[in-house]
Amino acid sequence: MAKDLLLEIGLEEMPAHVVTPSMNQLVQKTQKFLKENRLDFERVEGLSTPRRLAVKVYGLAEKQADTKEEFKGPAKKIAMDEAGNWSKAAIGFVKGKGLDVSDITFKEIKGVEYVHVTKAEQGKLASEILVHLNSVIESLTFPVSMRWADFDYDYIRPVHWIVALLDEEIIPFTALNVATGRTSRPHRLAKGTPTFTSPKNYEEELKAYQVIVNPDARKKMIVEQMKTLASEHSWHLEIDEKLLEEVNNLVEFPTVFAGKYDEKYLELPSEVLVTSMKEHQRFFEVYDENKQLSPHFISVRNGGVEFIENVIAGNEKVLVARLEDGEFFWNEDKHLKINDLVEKLSKVTFHEKIGTLTQHMKRTGAIAQILADLVGLTGTQKEDLKRAASIYKFDLVTNMVGEFPELQGVMGEKYALLQGETISVAQAIREHYLPISAEGELPVSKVGAVLAIADKLDSLYSFFSVDLIPSGSNDPYALRRFVQGVIRIMEAFGWDIDFALLQEQIYTHINENIDEYSITFSHDRQALEFVKARIRQLLSSKIKRHDILDAAVKANQSRITEIFAAAQVLDTHANDETFRDIIESLTRVVNLAKKATVALDVNTTLFENEHEEKLHEKIVELAQNYDVSASERFELLSSLAPLIVNYFDNTMVMTDDEKVKNNRLSELKRLATMITSFAAVDELIVK
Repeated sequence: MAKDLLLEIGLEEMPAHVVTPSMNQLVQKTQKFLKENRLDFERVEGLSTPRRLAVKVYGLAEKQADTKEEFKGPAKKIAMDEAGNWSKAAIGFVKGKGLDVSDITFKEIKGVEYVHVTKAEQGKLASEILVHLNSVIESLTFPVSMRWADFDYDYIRPVHWIVALLDEEIIPFTALNVATGRTSRPHRLAKGTPTFTSPKNYEEELKAYQVIVNPDARKKMIVEQMKTLASEHSWHLEIDEKLLEEVNNLVEFPTVFAGKYDEKYLELPSEVLVTSMKEHQRFFEVYDENKQLSPHFISVRNGGVEFIENVIAGNEKVLVARLEDGEFFWNEDKHLKINDLVEKLSKVTFHEKIGTLTQHMKRTGAIAQILADLVGLTGTQKEDLKRAASIYKFDLVTNMVGEFPELQGVMGEKYALLQGETISVAQAIREHYLPISAEGELPVSKVGAVLAIADKLDSLYSFFSVDLIPSGSNDPYALRRFVQGVIRIMEAFGWDIDFALLQEQIYTHINENIDEYSITFSHDRQALEFVKARIRQLLSSKIKRHDILDAAVKANQSRITEIFAAAQVLDTHANDETFRDIIESLTRVVNLAKKATVALDVNTTLFENEHEEKLHEKIVELAQNYDVSASERFELLSSLAPLIVNYFDNTMVMTDDEKVKNNRLSELKRLATMITSFAAVDELIVK
């Protein structure tokens, strides 16, 4: 008979960003525990609030499935001596299976008798297995952990209670020095003790104590209340999903309310208002029917409607204090001059091993000009780019960005426009930070895109040059995100840039002008491999086969568009009937070509059969027509497969005649170079 299981871990309030990942982790580890212990179940549901992580398991088997497994051992002639005595090999074999020699039978396989034993194991009751659930609780990992009291273990927050029920029965065990029971804790503003008779009454019981433990239900309550409030006041809402998720994980019983602030603050840039509300107070901004910012906000209280007026007044007071700061800084910054602010950057350290922000900006400007030529910016765009690169970090020393660092770039654009900079320059100042997340918004303007790439590349090459290279999951300077941003921008604008060539130009220019740029760029190969690793990461969201990803990324190719295209072509043709034969023939060429110690011009007078001649003619033709799309390259290489097969069937490449051997290896080397510029075909699994 199937049962239901409830496991709840009660803690002090967790950081909002930890709650959902920890709940998902508990679900996954519970599923793994049940599967490893052969306990069947229908489904596992995750539940959470800031103070609890829980799972409910539905349709859990009453006991483990019985098992019967047969094992094959040594041959009979090894297992027994001539007198019929069991050998050490036989005794050791059955002992290792937890059995006895009396359990041995013999079975004949291809005329030879072998020892066989059958091990039957009766399944244990679920209640006997579940007492080890402490291993699941104690195995959870967190971004940051803490210790408390005199305990020697780490956890995200102190654990105060654990509920563990199998239907009506408590599952007895201790985890993190806390014994299991059937009682939980209510919302901090509610009285009483939630007690569960079984997993079935878990959510309803907690709801009676002002705890909505289902995060989806809690989020739905918030959204519905927000929409009701907006409808009553004819407000327009643009609900930020990221903020909604965060707020949802800050409350156990949500009550939505609205507050207001003085209309005079609407004279501030809207970004200042939104940042003050969203980033600092976790408020949702409100728009009027014309989608203009309204002097109101919506927030969520953790609790009921009691004394809600006091809550509203308190939140309004805190917000106004932030807006007063914003208004003061805005008015002060308007009197500052961009050139004066840029001068201050020479005293601001970019990194102690790399230099100042001024030096970083100089290098970025030089890289930007190299890029400008490669992507074909107009003369006007180049001038705007040069101006933007010379000032683009100035807002970092403004009062506003000092108080609201989230507004860097945004305020740079505002102040640049106020002081007469062109729209193109101002836009580039804001866009150079983009994207600020893996899937974040990209620059729209070409000038902004080039400046964004240049800024990120200087960070990459500078940090690599002083041996501050990311390792494992450690990436304190966000270089992986920077490079991923570079790739995304290039892909979005369709800039077909040879990354190796670009890097070489940058390294050459910077290293020939060390006095001006105060650094020597090094580790060029590592930097290029780092870029390719990020290309592979981006491709993995589109291509699932790891061998195809490796074949595309490990190609002798550094044009990002070509790498992406080759991966897509290989993925498209991977299930073709001829794919295996094509790849095997190309791989044979690549592997043999590695034996070429010298690169010679192919001498056709050394050919000894027609198959050499035919393959040579095709290679010459291929070389003349190889500057085509990735799909066309694949077709051209595919057409070589029959010729390659005939060539190897009728030609001994590694012959004793050195001249003939080297001539043939040079031929294959020439072909292999073209093959590997498309893909590292030897990485493909086609067996």
